[in-house]
Amino acid sequence: MCRWAAYIGEPIFLDEVVSRPGHSLIHQSQNATEAKTVTNGDGFGLAWYDRRPEPGLYRDVYPAWSDPNLRSLVEQVCSGLFLAHVRASTGSAISRNNCHPFVVGRWSFMHNGQVGGFEHFRKHADMMVPDDLYAFRKGATDSEVLFLLALAEGLDRDPAGALARAAGKLAGLSRSHGAAPHLRLSAAFSDGTALWAARGSCDSISPTVYYRWSETRKGWAVVSEPLEMGEADWTPLAPGKIARFEGDRMDLYDLPL
Repeated sequence: MCRWAAYIGEPIFLDEVVSRPGHSLIHQSQNATEAKTVTNGDGFGLAWYDRRPEPGLYRDVYPAWSDPNLRSLVEQVCSGLFLAHVRASTGSAISRNNCHPFVVGRWSFMHNGQVGGFEHFRKHADMMVPDDLYAFRKGATDSEVLFLLALAEGLDRDPAGALARAAGKLAGLSRSHGAAPHLRLSAAFSDGTALWAARGSCDSISPTVYYRWSETRKGWAVVSEPLEMGEADWTPLAPGKIARFEGDRMDLYDLPL
């Protein structure tokens, strides 16, 4: 299972989330504490927003802990909205196209979780992606299909509803052609204005998501695991919920699965 972290607020250097904290995302790539797999070494990625509507994107297949370019990048790039991800593959190949975040236009998306038995119905899932979006299908992951289906379901107009409908379609395919657990997800996505985070599952086990407002930074951090060991001021996102973060405001929506 993957680990991810996102931030929205006053601009900060990416290393304040990705590499500097004691339990930073890079630390979690080797020492995850709230995941089925301790090591997340099957690639990494960053998407960040600055002066253009479309995000910058940097992804590679190396383990996050072993790439000096990543550390140099996060020490120099400053952004008020970014997504970062370290990958543990659930079956698809280790390739740059399978690394998160995924980007289409101004939207960026990253995911932790699984669609049960996806390898048995990947063709069926791909065929649900409309032709105008299928050109963006570069890899082989269930996560990328989930993103493209959410775009097709109206991510621009109704982000919470679009993700719920897309997740429901994949869960339905898993029930028909796959295996349990049919869907487990935590996800973060953005259009460059707001940050969204979701947590849910078709069973009683949902991947962890936490969030925290920093009065000092005037920003929200949203993470798979707290960035310092033993920190108690992180709030868990409840299972079956989608949160929207913008400014100092956080709104909650339902994620029915």
